[in-house]
Amino acid sequence: MSLIEGLREDIANVMHKDPAARSRLEVVFCYPGFHAIAIHRLASPLFRKGFFVLARWLSHLARWLTGIEIHPGATIGRRVFIDHGMGVVIGETAQVGDDCTIYQGVTLGGTALERGAKRHPTLEQGVVVGAGAKVLGPFTVGAGARVGSNSVVIKAVPAGATAVGIPARVIVEDDARRREEQAERMGFSAYGLTKDVNDPLATALHRLIDHVAEQDRTIEQLQAALARLGARVEEHVEPLDAGKLNQMVD
Repeated sequence: MSLIEGLREDIANVMHKDPAARSRLEVVFCYPGFHAIAIHRLASPLFRKGFFVLARWLSHLARWLTGIEIHPGATIGRRVFIDHGMGVVIGETAQVGDDCTIYQGVTLGGTALERGAKRHPTLEQGVVVGAGAKVLGPFTVGAGARVGSNSVVIKAVPAGATAVGIPARVIVEDDARRREEQAERMGFSAYGLTKDVNDPLATALHRLIDHVAEQDRTIEQLQAALARLGARVEEHVEPLDAGKLNQMVD
């Protein structure tokens, strides 16, 4: 794909992913994420051909214009969307796959100083990294995975999983769905934001919900095993309601 075709695809991608984009002309002149990627598509081939200073100067220009820093040695795939973008940093050996979405304040950083080594993360196709998240180290975030806002990820994330927290805990999709369903039954939104995201009460409630969801899963597995042996399995007790939860908190 030629540079011009790639830029046209990037413009169409912004139009597709951002409902605020009203025209291609607006994207070309008013979207810093598009500007940063466009300049990177110029700087990266120069860097790989050994024109290091010129390539770094172009990336520095992009940083000055957009607030987005992409090292020219980084690999950026097709249809990558950097939304808003201020404060995004993508390191030299980072690899960002096709169709990834990166929000403002994200760092794809390294944790080692060894020259020539892979120091930065790899995002496979379709990864979404929330605002303020830090993904640090030479590991892989699997295809379709999500990184929650302000999370700090320091180990690999499986494909389709969600990573949240500091340091991030990995929740596979089924577990995340189960947690949300359990929270709804208990009258508490597991992902509701509080004024203080480190509020100890919210943290305790999250852990309680995780514990109950894990117990439910274990019980279901035991029931299935008993059913296979021909035993009659009764329904387990009703889930905890919001009133009882409030009494426990008080």
